[in-house]
Amino acid sequence: MTSDNADTSSSPSGSTQTVVHLLRHGEVFNPDGILYGRLADFHLSELGVQMANRVAETLKGRDITSVISSPLERAQETAQPSADALGLEIESDGRVIEAANKFEGKQFGVGDGSLRRPSYWRYLYNPLQPSWGEPYKDIVVRMLAAVHDAREKAAGHEALVVSHQLPVWSVRSHLEGRRLFHDPRKRQCSLASLTTLTYAGERVVSVAYSEPAADLIPVRATKKFTAGA
Repeated sequence: MTSDNADTSSSPSGSTQTVVHLLRHGEVFNPDGILYGRLADFHLSELGVQMANRVAETLKGRDITSVISSPLERAQETAQPSADALGLEIESDGRVIEAANKFEGKQFGVGDGSLRRPSYWRYLYNPLQPSWGEPYKDIVVRMLAAVHDAREKAAGHEALVVSHQLPVWSVRSHLEGRRLFHDPRKRQCSLASLTTLTYAGERVVSVAYSEPAADLIPVRATKKFTAGA
């Protein structure tokens, strides 16, 4: 398996090549900077809508036969322009939803003093799991199951799966053989980015990464760990 910034692999003779694009949603309107997690009613910002439209422009010529999305509003709104451009309906899949988190609804991030609050300490005993949220391995299991079904549904073609930063990064880390515990600030999974998995039959032969909306990403989003993903 290779990892690069462009999908250039070909299938071995006799294998069906299928491509699954994992799309992280665009920027969310979140003026209070809370970790929104799975909370309802968090929508794309105006910039996030521009990002979603940019991705749709990038994908409209692709051989995508299904569009699958997390049920959360920000993912659905990111998926909609691409679904419209491709003439497809969005299929919701709860397996690609955001990771569960004990700090959902709170302001919590690196450098904001949260770690000094005694009420939070009981959630911080095991960062390798992590103890404050859904275990990384559980995220990988559900994401792999969803990606497997997306690949089967789009066999010989392409599928678009709209999800969230941690789920996308976790499944990519697993496929590339990295440990699941990591520094959130070092994830290569920016807003409206595409992590593209190319399969030969059932085997992943390449993992590619691209940022169709790179020029729209605010500088602040690249400098610190932000609330929500």
